[in-house]
Amino acid sequence: MRSRSVIVTIAALTVCGCASIVDSITSDLTQAVLNQPDPEIVRDGAPAYLIMADTLIQRSPDSVRGLTAGATLYTAYAAIFVDDIDRRRTIADRAWDYGRRAMCAEDDDYCGADTIDYKAFHSLVQYIKDDDMAVATAYAISWLSWIEAHSEDWVAVAYLPRPESVLERLLEVDETYDHGALHLYMGQLKTLRPAALGGEPEVGRAHFERAIELSGGRNLMALVAYARSYGRLVYDRELHDRLLQQVLDSDPVSPGYTLTNVIAQRQARELLASADDYF
Repeated sequence: MRSRSVIVTIAALTVCGCASIVDSITSDLTQAVLNQPDPEIVRDGAPAYLIMADTLIQRSPDSVRGLTAGATLYTAYAAIFVDDIDRRRTIADRAWDYGRRAMCAEDDDYCGADTIDYKAFHSLVQYIKDDDMAVATAYAISWLSWIEAHSEDWVAVAYLPRPESVLERLLEVDETYDHGALHLYMGQLKTLRPAALGGEPEVGRAHFERAIELSGGRNLMALVAYARSYGRLVYDRELHDRLLQQVLDSDPVSPGYTLTNVIAQRQARELLASADDYF
């Protein structure tokens, strides 16, 4: 399953969701993390936020905000910083537990919703509204993280259409949310498989281009995902190399994007270095 690249990209975009846990302490922390040019500093500091998230959730086990932040942080940490598969599964399990508890706390119709049949689930997500954007996004990405971590289990993989349906509904509600990040997620999901195996690469391409447009070109991770997920899938070497070179030629320092842009440039170098072998 090629979903790890999807989760890593999502996590890179949402890693700073951990800062929302401590908004009451300092409103400047979110921007400080987003604008941090050294991912290792974020990596080294993340365990403290994991413990903080657990502590705050223990104190307020039905807090939608706390559970949402916990799901986001655990998803990001597992995907970006944990290579050991057993440890990643453990952390992804915690992320998904928080994600579904957050959605249940927001709307009790979602309590146990992952166990109902797909048709009923799809009907339920059509009621997601503007006020649900943050919690529903955390719900979807933590579920995707859990599926990826358990991708050897086809029962887990069979759940993939459910978080995808949540993302589709979120796009209907507000496609501009988080500067087009929802389009980026969908672009990668649509390009998990070639067209011959049920994928929708051209639909994915449209999502990538819309994500880039909505971020004003500042989100370099969108360019990397476009190159990796679409360019490699359809064997378009020219597009692949052009997008990645654009990432490397760009200044990564951009308010709200510096951290993810630095990560994007690292990934771009790795993808270009392996391009000859791939193509």
